[in-house]
Amino acid sequence: MPPMDTPLDDPLKSWWCDAETEYAFLGFSYEVEACQSLQQLTQDFLDMRHRFNSRYVRLYSACDREGFYDDIVEAAWKSGLGVHALIWFGFDGDDVWIKRRDTLFAALHANPRAKFVTRVVQFGSEPLFDNVLPHEELASQVIAAKANLSSLGIPVTVSEMAYGYQENGGAQDVLDAVDSINIHMLPFFSQKASIANNSWDIVLTDLLFFADHGKGKKMYFDENGWPSVTSPGAQPDSPEAVADVQNEHDYFALLDTKCEFLKTMVGGGVGWFAHIYSDTQEPGYGIYDYNDQLKFKFSPRTQC
Repeated sequence: MPPMDTPLDDPLKSWWCDAETEYAFLGFSYEVEACQSLQQLTQDFLDMRHRFNSRYVRLYSACDREGFYDDIVEAAWKSGLGVHALIWFGFDGDDVWIKRRDTLFAALHANPRAKFVTRVVQFGSEPLFDNVLPHEELASQVIAAKANLSSLGIPVTVSEMAYGYQENGGAQDVLDAVDSINIHMLPFFSQKASIANNSWDIVLTDLLFFADHGKGKKMYFDENGWPSVTSPGAQPDSPEAVADVQNEHDYFALLDTKCEFLKTMVGGGVGWFAHIYSDTQEPGYGIYDYNDQLKFKFSPRTQC
């Protein structure tokens, strides 16, 4: 658990374990569109930390309430979690992300605890796939963000799937700009998908793309999972793909069986998040159902 008082010096290098020592299960994606209260954030973050041994929480979507990121920082501080923050582009093609970027950066500079809690700032989700910005401009945004946050020691990345890079000629400029590679791993949507137990080749193909082009950078599976149900806006591209609770469970169990392999990957091994904390946040992907009950036993390995 963190100290009660905010450090007056700048011990960031010794505050967290080196990323090169981190692999296996890291924590949950957590949707914030509901603009949860500080009390709710703290309750959920403590649950992640103590029930599941989470180290981090990866934010998903956006809340534009004034002071919301300060609540995130406070809840994460109290629970001992690090935060993968997110500049959310959304799906409307507008420029509201610019205000979100500036608001987040202001909070990171103003809140004395923010630099101790915030492990990375992500541009996302899937900005390349959604053609939000040309890859050259996205790379420039990453570089500018790194300069803005350099005094705080907070790295910057992009939250994206392999295909988003590939359909942009590899977008090597973005891969070169980011500090870590934060990967969307959703094999259910592959044209080759069937059941989760057969998905390793899909996962490995995408992972090796990033290993081959990432120049040794740390890799994370952040938006990562298999749905228990589909929704009208999230249909599989394979008629053989099966969405049910058993397959959601089996996908995470599969990652557990590959722990030793993932540990050997460049950058100190691959760490992964479960997408997402609750079905109330995104139908079908939650570890918890709509009644706040676990859908299956979930105790993934944090080391091997």
